[in-house]
Amino acid sequence: MNDAAPASNTPRRARVRAPELIGKGGWLNTGGKEYTLADFRGRILILDFWTFCCVNCLHVLDELRELEERHRDTVVIIGVHSPKFVHEAEHQAVVDAVERYEVEHPVLDDPELATWKQYAVRAWPTLVVIDPEGYVVAQHAGEGHAHAIETLVAELEAEHEAKGTLRRGDGPYVPPEPVATDLRFPGKALRLPGGTFLVSDTTRHQLVELAADGETVLRRIGSGERGFGPDSFSEPQGLALLPDGKVAVADTVNHAIRTFDPETGEIATVAGTGKQWWQGSATSGPALDVDLSSPWDVAWWQDRLWIAMAGVHQLWTYDQATGTVGAAAGTTNEGLVDGPAAEAWFAQPSGLAAAGDRLWIADSETSAVRWLDTDLVVHTAVGTGLFDFGHRDGAASQALLQHPLGVTALPDGSVAVSDTYNHALRRYDPATGEVSTLATDLREPSDAVLVGGEGSGDPEIVVVESARHRLTRLRLPEEAVRVESVAHRTQRAATEVGPGKLRLDVIFQAPAGQKLDLRYGPSTRLLVSSTPPELLASGDGADTDLARDLVLADGVTEGVLHVSAMAASCDDDPAIEYPACHVHQQDWGVPVRVVEGGTERLALVLAGMDEGAAQQ
Repeated sequence: MNDAAPASNTPRRARVRAPELIGKGGWLNTGGKEYTLADFRGRILILDFWTFCCVNCLHVLDELRELEERHRDTVVIIGVHSPKFVHEAEHQAVVDAVERYEVEHPVLDDPELATWKQYAVRAWPTLVVIDPEGYVVAQHAGEGHAHAIETLVAELEAEHEAKGTLRRGDGPYVPPEPVATDLRFPGKALRLPGGTFLVSDTTRHQLVELAADGETVLRRIGSGERGFGPDSFSEPQGLALLPDGKVAVADTVNHAIRTFDPETGEIATVAGTGKQWWQGSATSGPALDVDLSSPWDVAWWQDRLWIAMAGVHQLWTYDQATGTVGAAAGTTNEGLVDGPAAEAWFAQPSGLAAAGDRLWIADSETSAVRWLDTDLVVHTAVGTGLFDFGHRDGAASQALLQHPLGVTALPDGSVAVSDTYNHALRRYDPATGEVSTLATDLREPSDAVLVGGEGSGDPEIVVVESARHRLTRLRLPEEAVRVESVAHRTQRAATEVGPGKLRLDVIFQAPAGQKLDLRYGPSTRLLVSSTPPELLASGDGADTDLARDLVLADGVTEGVLHVSAMAASCDDDPAIEYPACHVHQQDWGVPVRVVEGGTERLALVLAGMDEGAAQQ
């Protein structure tokens, strides 16, 4: 029997004992103390499987903040850091990320994915709820589950208070010692017309103007407190100069575009509502009425402000003349697909640079450099997809990057790439089709600004070294740096599946007190595709059923199944005239290998528990 009350229309489930918490990197935010699962007996435990490259994981961190505060004496949230990229397996990088994103709960650094495997996790982010007696009672993949978990926590508190198995008290979180620096994990930079630099001081929720030397602080803009008020930002990132002299600011966690007037100091909101965009929300309209999702960078191109909408894997535009916004490129599916803008796929576009007839794009999760032409067609210069990355120079067709966050147009028509997780500045030259390395030993560079050149001295480039909390000035070298070539694949093991028919089950159980929202037709959506497309003989495409039979094609032995699922549920109480509704959604990229004797069923948990797995 499962101690947690399940959704009213589902049977009670078998109890599953939670596996131990193992992580070679050890514990963060605990004052140096090591913990085991037994140490949390009597508390409600929420494991947040995350990795710091993943924008959806960052969304979940924000979703959990209120719940964490309200239930601080009964609930312990533990972030289980489970890396995708090689850089994310570095312990110091995890330490930096925990501070950068203001994670205020213990974090287990699991570089070898030991706990990830024990809990059979398949996606970032995934939340697992463990009751005070040490049993798994729920699993949720993706975003939008905060309300469901809040309801479950209240039930668990009441149930285990009555049983005498709930232990209240202070949590294990111990904040790290603050460090004094002028900048703290800066994101992007912009050179103002007067020669000074404007920098998004992301972790301190401010903009900072630095003198032309790139070091002397002239002024700070914003209160420094996380918020959406007239004098506050929330993890701002991209900056772009507008034709009227104001600066557009990608106010990332506020899901908004703001403007800052360097002359008057005024901050204004020009796009976004402060709420995150969800499937089914408007994709165009008056800018202040349309929700956005984690805008990461901005650039003025073709008489529009282009927005790298990392949270939904799209590019949007803001028309300053009409005060409207709209989706301009990308389908919201995560991956690398070129072609007409409306059909292209992106994966967390995080950097933009306008250069004549091209808009350069740093597409971070595919470790790619891409561009949009004036006919609104998307092209890829460097990168092959979600799972291959590394540091390899040479012909762009085989060159590798690792999660780049910034692109900078250079005077000769080439583009400098802030190759963030390789700690390097790279260059792609369209004229030769070659990729080279300009500089190494930069700590998580996230942006770069060109200065000089064109009659004002030798060109230099100022790099935002985010994890060194500074701007670094470099001369553009005449020759590339020689770097030993390395290539990586994400360390997630492929799922072995049998040839022929494969049953795909997306598990979704409406939270207690809720039901599927059927007022306007089906409330679920399932979209399936594959890389390569030839992997699937049938079963791809969109439908409303969360279960589907796929047929794997003969002769294709491996690939990736792309699965996107969404479900909407509402309060199940006829007395409520306007029931609250919640959207749950997740994208999976599942590497598969076709072998005789492989599984014939692939179960992906969106919310709830997989009964088949629990009974094995």
